[in-house]
Amino acid sequence: MEMAAIQTYGLTRRFGALTAVEDVTLSVATGQFFGFLGPNGAGKSTTIKMLTGLLEPSAGTIEILGQPFSAGALNLKRQIGVVPEGMALLGRLTAPEYLRFVGRMYGLDRETVNLRTEELLEFMRLANERTKLVTDFSHGMQKKLALAAAVIHGPKVLFLDEPFEGVDAIAAGMLKTMLNGMINRGATVFLTTHVLEIVERLCSHVGIIHQGRLVANGSLEELRAGVASTLPGAEAEQRLTMEEIFLSIVGASGQEVAPELSWLA
Repeated sequence: MEMAAIQTYGLTRRFGALTAVEDVTLSVATGQFFGFLGPNGAGKSTTIKMLTGLLEPSAGTIEILGQPFSAGALNLKRQIGVVPEGMALLGRLTAPEYLRFVGRMYGLDRETVNLRTEELLEFMRLANERTKLVTDFSHGMQKKLALAAAVIHGPKVLFLDEPFEGVDAIAAGMLKTMLNGMINRGATVFLTTHVLEIVERLCSHVGIIHQGRLVANGSLEELRAGVASTLPGAEAEQRLTMEEIFLSIVGASGQEVAPELSWLA
């Protein structure tokens, strides 16, 4: 059996009395573009923080590239890239300074770091902003810089927490091309986003978390067939959208009457 890029067994994280993630067992194959979905507060970002070593699990285990993973697994961390929820950029540096710093932290030599920094600045259309401090960047520019930093070392596994939020359509198109190129070269991408159209266009497999528990997991076609089989009058070949699949699984069928604000009704 081919080694999974990401494997969890009974992954759980508690914050006092609150269980944010509960008993998540998940496998993401090497070379897979995996979408991890859920409503706000479902546990997506907490899961990514555990998978990247930012949070220790309360229970359960994680394997990355077939090896046990923990907060101290530096060798494995060198093989992953992360665009976290808050981006965590160093605002008092310029973009070239920040990319060179990140590249050196990953152990790249100076010549390689300089070459990749220039290539990434051109690709992300940040080359004309090389003297501006990161703190003065727009949100979209910061998002592009965070993604550049996440791939400068050529990671085998890339974790993306809402990478398209605040990014314009032109930049989003470039990012999609880059991510598909990584998949074609055998990398694995683990993506969370609320933009379901992006998931439908990019991802081959999807996991859905709801109230901390994994409630669906499989290929898009498997999820589509499973949901269609439960809908009254639905035909087996009915092609449901990702939005319809998601709303059906998390229990918001669209048949519920949405509350109204008294002064806007």
